[in-house]
Amino acid sequence: MQFARLVVDELRCFQHLDVVLQPGINVFVGDNGAGKTSLLEAAHLLSHGRSFRAGAAEALLRRGSTNWTVHAEIRHATGQVQSLGLTRQADRWQARVDGQSVATLAAMIEHCAVICFEPGSHALIAGPAEERRRFVDWGVFHVEHEFQPLWRRYRRALRQRNALLRSAAVDVDLEPWEQELAQRGEQLDAMRQRYLEALAPLLEALCAVLVPELGTPLLLYRRGWPAGESLAAALQGSRQRDRALAHTRPGPHRADWSLTYAAAPSRALLSRGQAKLSALACLLSQAELHDRRSRDAAVLCMDDLASELDAAHLEAVVDRLQHQAGQVLITGTTIAPVLAGSTTRFHVEHGTVRKL
Repeated sequence: MQFARLVVDELRCFQHLDVVLQPGINVFVGDNGAGKTSLLEAAHLLSHGRSFRAGAAEALLRRGSTNWTVHAEIRHATGQVQSLGLTRQADRWQARVDGQSVATLAAMIEHCAVICFEPGSHALIAGPAEERRRFVDWGVFHVEHEFQPLWRRYRRALRQRNALLRSAAVDVDLEPWEQELAQRGEQLDAMRQRYLEALAPLLEALCAVLVPELGTPLLLYRRGWPAGESLAAALQGSRQRDRALAHTRPGPHRADWSLTYAAAPSRALLSRGQAKLSALACLLSQAELHDRRSRDAAVLCMDDLASELDAAHLEAVVDRLQHQAGQVLITGTTIAPVLAGSTTRFHVEHGTVRKL
């Protein structure tokens, strides 16, 4: 897929933006604070339903406005052009596909695949487990159509069990929800494991290019309850402790994965730069896996790429981007020499975008 057109209203510094994008690599250059990152953020919102920046959703709103909107015309590999829209007003979201409101954000997100590398991406390696679960679940969502309804059923059962734990319910009240949690949780876990198994060889090849000094990478997955034990047994065995804590401990909602290396068996041994390159390898691998399993290539967004990488790594990454099928959006304060060739260039200034 690719963005043929991106329209943004009242988001961050943009009062109104309407930009026509091109296939291949699109480079956005401008001073800090000009709105380059917000442009990528708008694309990310249509694919994830949230910003990649930290902070409350209200921070997205332009000062003095009451609602923001992101609209895009998406061109798929089949040639079909599709309209996607997302509006937030107060605490309400409204998502649209081809001008028609849809009941859930997922019904819009399934049509749009955007993968973003930005200065905070090292949290994928060094940050909390929630970031890594989101990474895997986004990938699974786009290849396993059953994932979203299963996840909703699991979350509903989890809320019910937690409510019963807080009310000091007896075991017989917990059992029906534990059965639902166990069944759906095992299914979710199997999907995640399949995804990471498919991702691992692609990730190994990329790490050999980006962080060869660290040796062979190892992707380790922890499913959220003890190995060799069913989730049903783990839930039953954890009742007393869960009652004391007033929430459910075992389950895929506590899953995590880690990327370690022969020369760095703990993520604490990675420098910030190595963590950043490892995160980039994960994201590029995810894009490659998505491209292999989907009819549409994902759009890659690279925020301030030249300042995040040294010259050698930048050249290696840009070479890879130039030979992949998907559209790429890159921002920077200047245009790096390696990007001066066959790219479409834009200048961003004070919330406006002009093609160069």
